[in-house]
Amino acid sequence: MVKLGEITPVLRIFDEAKAREFYLDFLDFELVFEHRFGDNFPIYMGIERGDCHLHLSEHHGDVSPGAGVRIKCDDVSALCAGLQAKDYKYAKPGGGEMTPWDSFEVTITDPFGNRLTFVQSD
Repeated sequence: MVKLGEITPVLRIFDEAKAREFYLDFLDFELVFEHRFGDNFPIYMGIERGDCHLHLSEHHGDVSPGAGVRIKCDDVSALCAGLQAKDYKYAKPGGGEMTPWDSFEVTITDPFGNRLTFVQSD
């Protein structure tokens, strides 16, 4: 059988500055690359935090807004505490919750309607 590798979700964004503020400043992702076909073109960028890799695209037609991704996290409570301490104007995550399927999770929605669910499970 053919082995598949890691996935890299592509999320739709509409405002580069807002995306940088949310993903880089608030969620502490690091910029890996950015690409434009020329001046005054939409941006496509890659970001990462640990083993989590995401691509963000302003390009119409790349993906639909409002996606949902589940991201493994070793300590959701610590993630929530760190984000709450930043007191970010546009996202106020709770402390996480235990689900009926026995994982501890918190979901944060980005400024473009994409849902990032951080999941801690045994």
